[in-house]
Amino acid sequence: MSRVKNRHTAPEMAIRRELHRRGLRYRVNMPLPQIGRTRPDIVFTRARVAVFIDGCFWHRCPEHGTAPKTNPGWWRQKLDTNVERDRRTDTALAEAGWTVIRIWEHEDAIPAADRVEATVRNFWSNAHLPAWGGHERRRSPVL
Repeated sequence: MSRVKNRHTAPEMAIRRELHRRGLRYRVNMPLPQIGRTRPDIVFTRARVAVFIDGCFWHRCPEHGTAPKTNPGWWRQKLDTNVERDRRTDTALAEAGWTVIRIWEHEDAIPAADRVEATVRNFWSNAHLPAWGGHERRRSPVL
């Protein structure tokens, strides 16, 4: 399992490229104190949006999740623990005022990026940004 990529995976990179192409700027694998060792794949700090791109096998996708035939008891416990940790993470972040977006690895990058962009842009459309440098002009949001 040490050889399994846990960041910069192909689905994650596709979504990151699409978000960047749309002009959204984000942090990658940023630690958040509310959730301990777990790190979101993409973080919009000011909008307080955490994005997780979950693997179908490791997080038990309802469409594509499979159960290994070798050592099924150990794998069942391992995968159940992963799903429980996901729910604890979602709850802890929500209680801390974050919006959590979970994307399955099999999802197309365009609609997934649409969901993320809508959430982040919604924050900026509702935010009351202070004037920048005393000018009447509004500060351009750094996402």
